[in-house]
Amino acid sequence: MTMTAAQVEAYVDAAATALDLRLRADHRAGVLRYFGLAAEFAALVEAVPLQPHDEPALSFAPVSPPEKTR
Repeated sequence: MTMTAAQVEAYVDAAATALDLRLRADHRAGVLRYFGLAAEFAALVEAVPLQPHDEPALSFAPVSPPEKTR
């Protein structure tokens, strides 16, 4: 389930308060945008059904996407 903009804002505000973190006004929009993006990624991961035999990867090695040819 994807979080709504209001839920993202409420979560960021609550987390900042819990951590005694002052979020500058000029940073707020970027923090909300980034957290919303992270919430979307989390929803995609949570949508994948896992079975008892599924195991986590031992390591993660990111690779660059292939360059597009024109």
